[in-house]
This record gives sequence, C-alpha cells and structure tokens, in this order.
Amino acid sequence: MTMEHPADVLTDLIGVLGDVLRVKPEKIDPEQTFQSMGLDSLLVVEFVAVVNSRYGLRVRATDLYDFPSPVSFAREVARAASSAAAAPVPVAAAPAAAGYEAPVATAPAAAATAPAPGAAPASALRQSPAAAAATRIAEVLREQLAGILCCDPWEINTTAAFNVLGVDSMVGAEFIAVVNRSFGLRERSVLLYEHPNLAAMAAYIATRTGAAAQAVQEAQVAQAAQAAQAAQVTQVARGAQEFAPAPRTPEPAFRPAAAPAAPAVPVAADPAPAVRPLPAGDLDVLLDAIRDDRLTVDEALVLLGRRG
Repeated sequence: MTMEHPADVLTDLIGVLGDVLRVKPEKIDPEQTFQSMGLDSLLVVEFVAVVNSRYGLRVRATDLYDFPSPVSFAREVARAASSAAAAPVPVAAAPAAAGYEAPVATAPAAAATAPAPGAAPASALRQSPAAAAATRIAEVLREQLAGILCCDPWEINTTAAFNVLGVDSMVGAEFIAVVNRSFGLRERSVLLYEHPNLAAMAAYIATRTGAAAQAVQEAQVAQAAQAAQAAQVTQVARGAQEFAPAPRTPEPAFRPAAAPAAPAVPVAADPAPAVRPLPAGDLDVLLDAIRDDRLTVDEALVLLGRRG
C-alpha cells in the first residue's frame, strides 16, 4: 500500500494508532507526541510493525525519536513509500507449501539437511479438516516470524517455544502486531505466553477466526457431493445393465474350409426285369407268351437254356 500525499498517509496512520492505543481515531491529536499519548516501547514496536506491513517499508522503532508526532511521521512515511514505489521490486522467493514441518535449525548444516519447503509430509495428507486449517495458519505464522527474525521459514519448528526461537518482548510485540493485521484480530502480546509456540497459536487462531469450523463444513460438503456422485454413477451403471442387448455369440476367427462336395453318383438304370421261370413241359405256354409280348425272344432263349 503506497500513498504519496502526506494528508492521506496521516489519516491512515491515525487509524492504525487508534487500533494500537484502543481509542477512537478522532480523539487523537496529530500534533501531539507519541510519548504524550502513552505509546511505550512495546506499543511503538507494534505500531511500527503495522506501518511497515501496510506500506512495505522497514522503518525502525527508533525512527520515532526523529519524527515524534503523527504529522511528522506521516510526512516521512509518505516520502519513504514514494521512494520504495519508484525502486525496482526484487522477486520474492515462493512461500513454503502449507503443512510442511521441519526441525529447528541451530546451524547451517541443520538447514541443509531439512527437506525442501515445497514438499509436504505424508502425515499432512491424513489430517482432519480442522487440523489442516491450523497447519495452513501455522505456515503463515512461520513465514511472518521468519521475516521478523531474518531467517528462512524452514529453520523454524512450529512446536518450538517462542523463547527458544529467540522471540523477546520487542520481537513478540512486532509479531503480534503483524498477526493482528493479517487475521483481523485485536490480541495483545500476552498471547505468546498463553499459546507458547506457533502450532498452539495457529490452533487458537483457527478457532478464533472460524477457519477450523469452515474447513470442517467444506469437508462435509465435499464428502456429501462425492457420495451423491458415486450413487448417481452406480444408478446409471445399473440402468445401462438392465437395458443392454443380449450378448451375441462371437463368430469364430477361423472358419474351416468347406468339405469338397462328393462326386455325383450316376443313377443306375433300372435293371432288366427279372426272368420269370418257365413252367416245366409247357413249350406252348412259352410261345404264347412271346406272341402276347409278355416275353421277348431273348428271354425265351434264356429260359430254354436253363431248361436244357
């Protein structure tokens, strides 16, 4: 966020100052000094952290000694914001994926052995929706705390106590200010003692902001939609099976060659009529049969030959 006009910056800074002091902005006199307003060292750190977060600056808490009132500080912020907007913006490294957990690195060798930030462990894939929401918030908190401590995010263990990580009262006040701005909260530095590590703080913020309940609800909706889709697919498959045509017997891939047709057998002519036997001793009867065309001459000769 950048504003070049000091009046606009002053209005914005008075709003931030009102949030830090828990007073209405219209009750703040911009000509009054920060010290006379009751801004102690912890509140100064919180105020400066919010200003740096909103304007992308790196103002130090000690700079308020040179600009002791909101009016003078607003002019300096407007000037620094204009200079930062004109300067080339370096490409920031991609943030680590949500759900990544790494051991605390107390030496460069420990950071070298840590897994890559983009690789989430297999256990993160089996988390409940509420735990997954807390894991994502913990990753955001780790990024923010790493920026304040000037270290890499994977060097911070989310289960390590804040005092082990080197978070003192000044750093804690700055960290809480950034957390409040990011999640729309109004927490005090005592939150660091009530929830002494990033994992515990992330679980609290997930419950406080409703992120855990929303994640559970989204998971239930997704599960119901998946079950309805599976039931619909099953019903369609059953309907297709009921109306499917009867299966046909597949034709063989190999057909044997047809057997050659048997040669036609010529129809034999009717055999000659059987020779009727000639009555014995009756030549006249044989001659009468020839005359009546009941026997041929050849048949008569055959009968005669059989008699002889």
